[in-house]
Amino acid sequence: MGKWKICVYAICKNEAKFAKRWMESMREADWVVALDTGSSDGTAEILREQGAQVEEEIISPWRFDVARNRSLELVPEEADICVCTDLDEVFHPGWRKALEAAWKDTTKRARYRYTWNFNPDGTEGVVFWSDKIHARHGFRWVHPVHEVLTYERPDYETVLAEGIQLDHRADPSKSRAQYLPLLELSVEEEPLDDRNTHYLGREYMFHRRWQECIDTLTRHLSLPTATWPDERCASMRFIARSHEALGNTHEAERWLLRAVAEAPHLREPWVEAAALYYRQRDWNATAFFALRALNIAERPKTYICEASAWGSLPYDLASLALYETGRVREAIPLLEKAIEIAPDDARLQENLRLMRAELRRG
Repeated sequence: MGKWKICVYAICKNEAKFAKRWMESMREADWVVALDTGSSDGTAEILREQGAQVEEEIISPWRFDVARNRSLELVPEEADICVCTDLDEVFHPGWRKALEAAWKDTTKRARYRYTWNFNPDGTEGVVFWSDKIHARHGFRWVHPVHEVLTYERPDYETVLAEGIQLDHRADPSKSRAQYLPLLELSVEEEPLDDRNTHYLGREYMFHRRWQECIDTLTRHLSLPTATWPDERCASMRFIARSHEALGNTHEAERWLLRAVAEAPHLREPWVEAAALYYRQRDWNATAFFALRALNIAERPKTYICEASAWGSLPYDLASLALYETGRVREAIPLLEKAIEIAPDDARLQENLRLMRAELRRG
């Protein structure tokens, strides 16, 4: 098809409802291979019917890195470029052309735009640059969960493949119960790994295990390799959420102020602080932090980015705070912007009606 031989590879289990859609999306590759790890719904058969090479193997005990590495072994030796995707992911058409335009003889890895989730109205949620496209040789997967690619040498060339868009169209009913024990295992195996320590603390938060979240993320912040401000800021925000859930409002405030100081270039800590002060009915503080968040216009392309900070929420908080401090005329344009983003929100519509009525009364 082109200068480079490209193979898509994946792992799967009971994903029959995604199989045809995934194959249609991946057909631009020279080969598509998959490791089925125990489907009982006909996933393997559908993939084979659609032209994929499928091997079936039970991985026990389950680890994502073992499964990924086994699927990578299925890629033909003559392939130049490997593309790792999951069956609930979909490339936009033309991805191969964009990849070939970016890839060079010296390239080992490519980054591309990835939409991790979508809002209820269909707009994009979390968007960042992913990097699961790589050269055939020298790479392997590590970590039982939240697995990552490593290369045999520390220095290698990565390109940005403009024009590639991969959408994650996940099954919301799919359980994430296996994540927590695998993350605990991962951190037990590599206690100094800052990324998975952060992920483990976040997972404890998802499970409402507040004190374990606080303890784990406090340890994350102490690790010498935990230097990325965005992720450190996220750990501080999650610690704050856990403290508030435990009733420790002052500790929550302290950690959110630290989060703002750690990454003042991000909207997320400013919005979370504004929301905390809103719940405390501290209107001046709510206004300050919400308006400061809105001064940040560039949305970062990292997984740290949270959709709520880039939706109607900061405009909503700012309008409420300005209204409560007697600045109705300033509040209305912000509320109108919130409604523009969330036109079906009845509460916002009612707030606008009340504010306009008050303004008319003088």
